[in-house]
Amino acid sequence: MAGKGKSKQIEIVKSQPLLNSAGRIDNEGWAREMHWKYDRSKIRAPWHRIKEWDYYYVLSDDRKYGITFTLADLSYLGLVAVCWLDFEKGTSTQYDTMTLLPRGHLGLGDDPDSGSVHFKDGKISLSYEVSDRKRLIKVEAPVFKAGTHRGLTGEIILEEPEQDSICIATSWAENRRAFYLNQKTNCLPALGRVQIGSNEYRFSPADSFGGLDWGRGYWTYRNRWYWGSASGLLNGVPSGWNIGYGFSDRSPASENVIFYNHRAHKIDEVFFHIPAESYTAPWQFSSSDGRFVMDFAPILDRSSSLNLGLLKSVQHQVFGHFTGKVVLDDGKEIRVNRFLGFAEDVLNWW
Repeated sequence: MAGKGKSKQIEIVKSQPLLNSAGRIDNEGWAREMHWKYDRSKIRAPWHRIKEWDYYYVLSDDRKYGITFTLADLSYLGLVAVCWLDFEKGTSTQYDTMTLLPRGHLGLGDDPDSGSVHFKDGKISLSYEVSDRKRLIKVEAPVFKAGTHRGLTGEIILEEPEQDSICIATSWAENRRAFYLNQKTNCLPALGRVQIGSNEYRFSPADSFGGLDWGRGYWTYRNRWYWGSASGLLNGVPSGWNIGYGFSDRSPASENVIFYNHRAHKIDEVFFHIPAESYTAPWQFSSSDGRFVMDFAPILDRSSSLNLGLLKSVQHQVFGHFTGKVVLDDGKEIRVNRFLGFAEDVLNWW
């Protein structure tokens, strides 16, 4: 599967409202920090088309495990989930709960870099607190079960150095009021613990890194996207990348970027070459500017499907190791060998 077209790569450098009085984005493009001010009340859309989510991943290649957290408000459905990843066994265990008609009341904020959100029901308690360049995640799921182990609790702090993120604001060609506002923040050193039954799993800044996917938007009904992310150390230097395409009109900007030593190095289109026979067969990645070239060896496919009639989803989030090269803005080539991350192919009707 390949990306389409060459983007203009318009960089936004000044703070501004996201939407004008007509409910459209005045200035589409990408930014190194969130310059667009999101205001849900300014959206000109049917209530059920508004989508909001905060998603975190925390991975440790040395320790062979990881965890993801999801808080999502799809307006007619809320999803709260935790997923434990065991890279040694090649397994993923997801536990989730759903709420009907949250319609913006889950408490997801309008700023990716501050605020707090707390959710609790009879199955899961999950909270995010963001302040002073720290992101605190707390989770409790008493009936979570992974293998023979039951009950999950955890507390993880993600430190956020002074660094670039990748933010984009784009619209759909068929409906310019439909928009996608997103911030991806990589290379967040992780400190904390997760306990599953009697087993305790530690995360240390020396070998564990997290990332944030913060999204807000007015979406069209059917969309397919491709996304990949990785965070860690390359020769002792904080490094990673965000790559993706497939939904909304990306001609003003792509979300493709290399992170190296806390700075963003913008690249153009990245193409996902997904094997037709299986998501767990080797993948390849290439870019239109030759600055991102990777082989990808999958470890596990976190796959899921949902069919509730009008609401459907088919998801493949594949974790594995990247090997290849990246090229920075100054032309410096960095070799990559077995760097842990993921890439996904998701098709949603929502």
